[in-house]
Amino acid sequence: MPTIRDLVGVLRQREGVDAAIVLGRDGLLIDSETAPSVDAESIAALIPSIVTAADEYGGHDGRGALTTAILEFAHGIAIISVLSSDAILFVLARQNANLGKLLFELRRNRENIAALV
Repeated sequence: MPTIRDLVGVLRQREGVDAAIVLGRDGLLIDSETAPSVDAESIAALIPSIVTAADEYGGHDGRGALTTAILEFAHGIAIISVLSSDAILFVLARQNANLGKLLFELRRNRENIAALV
């Protein structure tokens, strides 16, 4: 059976992916594989507040809890995928990454990925 380490390794090996980070809803790092310039601990500390804000919006607007968020920045794209009530997957990609395929695979395999955590 694959492990979280296997998951982050496979995601990080994809062309255009600079980081694959699994973190707790409490902001603690569970596992990661990143480019040298990426600070996984800092990212893990920041992401839960984004998820909380999105959950509040979803509750207020009747959309429900966040499952996936895509944040586009001037120099890259961040994907936040809520795996469970305890875990979040964060993927940091460059502009040239094949996001369609990546998003499809994350969505299709969300339950399998969540089972690893």
